[in-house]
Amino acid sequence: MDFHAALDADYARLVEVSSGSLDRPVPTCPGWTVADLDRHVAEVYLHKVACIREGVEPADWPPPQLAAEEPLALLRRAYRELTGELAARADDEPSGNWYAPDPTVGFWRRRMAQETVIHRIDAELAAGTPSVDVPDDLALDGIDEVLRIFLEYGAATWPEYFVDGLAEGGGRSVAVATGGRRWLVAIGPDVLTVTEGDAPAAAELTGSPDALLRWLWRRADDTTVTVTGDPTTVTTLRSLLHAATQ
Repeated sequence: MDFHAALDADYARLVEVSSGSLDRPVPTCPGWTVADLDRHVAEVYLHKVACIREGVEPADWPPPQLAAEEPLALLRRAYRELTGELAARADDEPSGNWYAPDPTVGFWRRRMAQETVIHRIDAELAAGTPSVDVPDDLALDGIDEVLRIFLEYGAATWPEYFVDGLAEGGGRSVAVATGGRRWLVAIGPDVLTVTEGDAPAAAELTGSPDALLRWLWRRADDTTVTVTGDPTTVTTLRSLLHAATQ
């Protein structure tokens, strides 16, 4: 997976769509305009630059001086710094990180590609312009990331945000199947696990990799995927994803 190529393409699309749309509200990020979205992405990029350079996550973020920069100019500067830092580093170099199993530059290379594709979708929705499909390889990787890192790891590391959803799940599973892969999300009652395979599930979500990535990140509704089986378990998964990705 060429994460740099994906990052470059989606960053370019984000800038393209943002230009002339800075005052538009972002429907998938309530309370934000496109200017706020661009500023957020820029601050995320610069935060990762600091993580890589300093080896730890910065204690206070964002620095107040960033507020003085115009959003698109800040985004362009942040992208230059991020890509320059990533180009100069090997994947296995250490970096400050909230994900304890993989505190490396490679984690951020992947994460920033996935961060950017979701936010360029946000910008497209705000601008009312047709959305570019997410390539299958990037979408499949993004599905794996959101299920294993944001949902499974998040529920294990910060369980206080997931208690109610896990209890509602009662140990039932939701399968997410696309592109020749099938993830099984077993929900509760006390833990959440993600595996791959053909085991039975209480409900199954199917669709294109692009559609399922958008659904999992709450950038699309149930009409964009096919749901079979127990709808309440799917609703529980949706609620847990909200806790994991907000």
